[in-house]
Amino acid sequence: MAVVLWHIEVSHYSEKARWALDYKGIAHELRVPMPGLHPLTALRITRGKHRRLPVMELDGRRIGDSTAIIAALEEYAPDPPLYPADEGGRRRALALEEWFDEQLGPETRRFVWHHTLADTDVVARTLFQEPGSVRERVLRASAPVAGVAVRRDYGVTAQSAARARDRVVAALDKLEAELGPSGYLVGERFSVADLTAATLFTPVVAPPGRPFAPPVRVPAVQDLRDELMARPGGQWIERMYAQHRHGPRVEEPHAVGG
Repeated sequence: MAVVLWHIEVSHYSEKARWALDYKGIAHELRVPMPGLHPLTALRITRGKHRRLPVMELDGRRIGDSTAIIAALEEYAPDPPLYPADEGGRRRALALEEWFDEQLGPETRRFVWHHTLADTDVVARTLFQEPGSVRERVLRASAPVAGVAVRRDYGVTAQSAARARDRVVAALDKLEAELGPSGYLVGERFSVADLTAATLFTPVVAPPGRPFAPPVRVPAVQDLRDELMARPGGQWIERMYAQHRHGPRVEEPHAVGG
């Protein structure tokens, strides 16, 4: 049975799931609903269990949440592993995965959306890799309403964006403090902790090798990127992508309705 990943191209949580699939060399199909309508897609395909993407179809199951997706992939294709073999290392890797999921991921999203939503051209170029599509025209027409909905959904305000910037910098502090002599967060090899941390910085950092990376950055995002990339942690993110972000094994992605 084919593995299918329902995703949003620009989403860093979708990138987390894509990277896990690619790291394990699992051939899969990507399906992309219309941005803005993707909560309806997620609710429909999971029968009301999840309203966010990514969602993976695997062996007749539909699995929501990037952490649950990686857990399922570890059972489906154990090699190469993303979980450390020893119990202590595994617990630490999963704890770091959860920390970056909860403390970093929402903040990078909140900061970037606050500074990009006002520019419909930037939003369109961020969400659609091929300009001029029907989906892009729909988004441009609905941008004023959609922008309000995004701000409400993710708690995006000027105040929350300012806090988010500080928290993204603090997350890089934690990353640098947690790195071991091996250059990895846990043990001697790449794990789910490294994958998660590197991925969830990508709305700001957008390292080379990150599929569907935003092609443009507004000044506030570029300034934060410059600050992060001047530090060892920012350079570590690029190194993780260069060393471990293997090319995908996917069927041609295609857009679907909401």
